[in-house]
Amino acid sequence: MKTTKLLMLVMTIAVALFILIPKLSWSADDGATIYKAKCAACHGADATGKPAAKIPSLVTDEVKKLSDDDLAKATTEKAKHPAPVKSLAPDQVKTVVQYIRSLQK
Repeated sequence: MKTTKLLMLVMTIAVALFILIPKLSWSADDGATIYKAKCAACHGADATGKPAAKIPSLVTDEVKKLSDDDLAKATTEKAKHPAPVKSLAPDQVKTVVQYIRSLQK
């Protein structure tokens, strides 16, 4: 009987960890990882864009002048981005904006 209770306790802890670990902040993607996965293919690894394809640079003075909220809004604007970008969670967009800001320096 003690073995059964111990096994149930271990299984309960294992299930709880399996559910909680992906949601912990240390396991979340950082801005660079998300940018490389979702943005770099079009905007380039250095965020300079592709003028010939009318893909804007994210390191221009014009973009630097945008507030973080405006840049986040432009990032998720329906008409300008493919589905993978529109599917980003708000906290992911925020981390990508922070990463873009680091590229602008």
